[in-house]
Amino acid sequence: MKRLQPNDISTTRHLFFTGKGGVGKTSTACATAVALADQGKKVLIVSTDPASNLQDVFGMELKNEPSKIDAVPNLYAANLDPEEAAYQYREKMIGPYRGKLPESALRNMEEQLSGACTVEIAAFDEFTNLLANREATDQFDHIIFDTAPTGHTLRLLQLPTAWSDFLDDNENGASCLGPLAGLEEKKGLYAKTVEALSNGDETVLVLVSRPDSSSLEEADRAGKELADIGIKNQALIINGVFDRQSDDEVAVKLEEKQQQALDSIPMGMKDTDTYFLPLVPFNLTGLDALRKFFQEKVEFVEELETTKAANDLPSIKAIVDDLEPRGHGVFMTMGKGGVGKTTMAAAVAVGLAERGHDVHLTTTDPAAHLTHVLNNESFEGTLNVSKVDPKTEVENYKKQVLENVSNDLTEDELAFIKEDLESPCTEEIAVFRAFAEVVEKAEGAFVVIDTAPTGHTLLLLDAAESYHREVERTAGDMPESVRKLLPRLRDPNQTFVSLVTLPEATPVFEASRLQDDLRRAGIEPAWWIINQSFQATETRDPVLKGRSFSEQQWIEKVKDELSPQTVIVPWQADQVIGLEKLKMMVY
Repeated sequence: MKRLQPNDISTTRHLFFTGKGGVGKTSTACATAVALADQGKKVLIVSTDPASNLQDVFGMELKNEPSKIDAVPNLYAANLDPEEAAYQYREKMIGPYRGKLPESALRNMEEQLSGACTVEIAAFDEFTNLLANREATDQFDHIIFDTAPTGHTLRLLQLPTAWSDFLDDNENGASCLGPLAGLEEKKGLYAKTVEALSNGDETVLVLVSRPDSSSLEEADRAGKELADIGIKNQALIINGVFDRQSDDEVAVKLEEKQQQALDSIPMGMKDTDTYFLPLVPFNLTGLDALRKFFQEKVEFVEELETTKAANDLPSIKAIVDDLEPRGHGVFMTMGKGGVGKTTMAAAVAVGLAERGHDVHLTTTDPAAHLTHVLNNESFEGTLNVSKVDPKTEVENYKKQVLENVSNDLTEDELAFIKEDLESPCTEEIAVFRAFAEVVEKAEGAFVVIDTAPTGHTLLLLDAAESYHREVERTAGDMPESVRKLLPRLRDPNQTFVSLVTLPEATPVFEASRLQDDLRRAGIEPAWWIINQSFQATETRDPVLKGRSFSEQQWIEKVKDELSPQTVIVPWQADQVIGLEKLKMMVY
């Protein structure tokens, strides 16, 4: 595996960087843009990520139109705001109905148009407009996009858009229905953009991953999904490969952990051009840091100028101490993939069961990761573990939705519903129904849920209920268990949500957006858990000490600005598997 140099991937005019949150997409894209500009190429870097820290990286305000980065001749940047674009799009769609439809119906439409799909399509619309503006882009040798659209979005865009009127009559419970209505006039432009993406002579899709199994599996899934719709010119960058500088125990374990993941790269990626970038001991913010990214010789910061922020924070035991006197309630972990939600949920469940409480621990992890974490062990009589199979729940839900649709639909409209049912929201809604049944059965006990539904999903369910009541529909497609659970989740004396994050830029921004999402739904998170902190360890390895110091600003941001109560969990040298190791986390 070769260490990446910018010229390895800059073989086309368009470079699209994609990967799950926190893998280093923005850093890698920005460092590549700076390196190519330093070579004399004229480069435009564009972010379409709602959680983008592109402005932080370059230390300046960015707009929709390309702005010159004064400190780097030949480099321009644009920060397309998909949230603003999605808001404008919602207003365009809903405005004509204000004053004509009941408020509950308008709320239902707004929530239909508030999901991740709408934001992503609005972002796609923004960068399509940018690409279509030949005057703005013809001057550039390379256009680099931080965050590529998903396969689901591109499939939606390829479908016919002949169902605009269908939104008004939607009573089947489909999840993200609506984001494409009224875009017929853009169909030709979108088709050209998707065609450009699929052209291997014009575009390279750069899959960015970390050297860990879940991140590599996600990159593999994204690569396959995009290859299926013709985007096959792909490269893989494994970012953050650790070059051990000491015999420090944490360093040795991290090296072993990474090597195991690299030895088991998914088969689908074996033929993809693969490069690596090292784990660097500094934040990739500012031009000096970006230029160091591709240098062989690394500089180390010896000491942190202030007291470690991690010193002020309690361990996860504080959550168990807070919940235990209550005797019952719902505890939920939320966060993006790979931040450790399952382990945190299992630790809290084990801590409560250890103190003699009845605990029902349930997960939606299709890989049954919870069973792995618990090592098939259990407290006899006090810890009940169950698994909701998303695949089964989604299939049942799809079947119900398709059975309820009108026979009068055209093939185009049916195609939309079927593609809409492939969205992430569909899985959340289907799984939430199963969760509701679990919670209903566990009255008087603690229910610990690994991976909670987002605020958007809760608002969709609530809006659907209001809408159905308003127009006197009696299809009854919201089970009683869901109807009862929604108010319970909004009650801070009954439900306790923990947002799980890592002490890094993107995971913190993403958790903050999840918090905003929940607040829209009337749910106030009780805790933030900062997981996998090197600062909370006693590592002496120079690279890891550098990482520890770079965590400072993110730990401070969480505890001082974002979270009512914060706990911190050190980077675990060993995998947390089995009851004994979980108990140690909450002692």
